[in-house]
Parts: sequence; C-alpha cells; structure tokens
Amino acid sequence: MAVTIEKITTDEELREAAVLAGKIWHECFVGIISEEQIDYMVEKFQSYTAMKEQISDQGYCYHSVRDDGELCGYIGMKPEEGSRFFLSKLYLRKDKRNKGIASQMLEKVFSEAKSAGKSSVYLTVNKHNRHAIDVYIKKGFRMIKDAVTDIGGGFVMDDYIMEYFL
Repeated sequence: MAVTIEKITTDEELREAAVLAGKIWHECFVGIISEEQIDYMVEKFQSYTAMKEQISDQGYCYHSVRDDGELCGYIGMKPEEGSRFFLSKLYLRKDKRNKGIASQMLEKVFSEAKSAGKSSVYLTVNKHNRHAIDVYIKKGFRMIKDAVTDIGGGFVMDDYIMEYFL
C-alpha cells in the first residue's frame, strides 16, 4: 500500500474529489442525517462549484488521498486568523478505513497547520458520527463545545467542535 497525499492543483483533480465526496457522504451519513440533507450538504459544501469557491474566495486548500494511485479520500482545510487552523473536511472511503490512512491524513493536516504557524487544529463533527468522534478522541482531539448551525434549506448541523493542540 503506497499512500500519497498531494495538494489539488487542477480543475480535473478537484472535480474528481467532488465526485468522490458525493459517494463518501452517501455511505458515511446514511442513518445519521436524512438522504435529503445529505444531498443538500453535498451540493452546498462538497460539490465542484462549492469547493472551487472555497479555494478562490475563502482560503481553503484541498488535498487528494490516493492508495496505490487510486483516489480514496480528500482533505479540506484552511488557516484562520489568530492561532487556529480549520480542518473542514477529512473523508476516506469506507473500504480504506482502519488501515492507518486516516492517521496519515491527520499528520498532513498537523504539518500544514504548523507550517502556517498555527498552534491548534479544530473541526466540527456530527454528534451522531460516533466512529469519527472516537477516531478524533483517540488522536488527541478534545470536545470544546456544541454547535447547532442553520445551513439553510430547513436543515441544521448538530455538531461538536473538537480541538487538537499542536
């Protein structure tokens, strides 16, 4: 298994990541949020158009994750004002989990945060996504607060905010 994590630099790579996002979200969030909310959130936050805008207007950076050349995950992140670094998206196909790839992905995030001069990484995670919460706790993140965010379309995100100090 040769895992590579590289910055997405072309439209083609970004489109490929957006297609993967739809697949991962439909395998990961079934039973946690409704199918309608999955579709809405993929379009609003994970579509090619949304990701392109996040890069051009909001300071996001995306990385593709490949296992033996095959796209299997992606990361979206950005430095913020002050000392914090935001991990917006860290997604890995279900068949690639429990192989150490997510740990490599997190190490990449920590490296990017340190390079940006930040002292902590924070993220939001759905309160019912027990697998992700357990992974983040195991890696040293701690819950710092609850957040319920209206995202439009009659939907809310019901999350924990978790933080890791570098």
